[in-house]
Amino acid sequence: MELTSKTAVITGASSGIGTAFSQALIEKGVTVFGLARSSDKLEKIQQKLGDSFIPVTLDITNHDTIDQWVNKTFQQEYPDILINNAGLGRFGDVDALPLDDWEAMISTNLSGVFYMCRQIVPKMKKNPNGCHIINIASIAGKIGNPQLSGYNASKFGVRGFSEALFKELRYDGIKVTCFCPGSIATNFFNEANNSESHANMMQPGEVADVLINILETPSNFLINEITMRPLNPKHPDEQ
Repeated sequence: MELTSKTAVITGASSGIGTAFSQALIEKGVTVFGLARSSDKLEKIQQKLGDSFIPVTLDITNHDTIDQWVNKTFQQEYPDILINNAGLGRFGDVDALPLDDWEAMISTNLSGVFYMCRQIVPKMKKNPNGCHIINIASIAGKIGNPQLSGYNASKFGVRGFSEALFKELRYDGIKVTCFCPGSIATNFFNEANNSESHANMMQPGEVADVLINILETPSNFLINEITMRPLNPKHPDEQ
């Protein structure tokens, strides 16, 4: 895909790799609709990235709100790229994990992806150019671990959904790629389980570089799933 003058929708754009994705795409000439729940954070990002970043305060767990925004925004022109990046992690033993934490992960990490695709895909089918959907899963979507049962379930779900979706949409000229990154130096770990990010984790900009490479592949070339890991994941202070 030639990225110049394309339009992208990115969920979870207010921090971490969502912000890095936005910056990388804008540097390529893409107009980015950045979706998140925090208006203040989105406005600060717009001040940094400029008018090509269009902030959209929206909760992706609310299907009706997504429906209204998509159909209002894309009446004449249609999106070229959708990046389902919004996600959260809540960790704990299965018999101690609060119900609210389970429901929040499933609603955001899995249902939110479905809600966005359900509304954006019909618009992409009207787009005469090739389109691309990127769904952000995780290493936790490939390997189960103790105290991650809810997070694992949501991210395994994203991988399965992405696998089915790429087979469903390939003949409509819509690519689907599932990202399965390992640890990235963002505030995700700080918020999820009080562990700190560190220099040996992957950097958001590095993951954004991979995004650009995948989006710029030739029209009949598809990478439907990619796994990314830090070579040495240990904290620099560890021996």
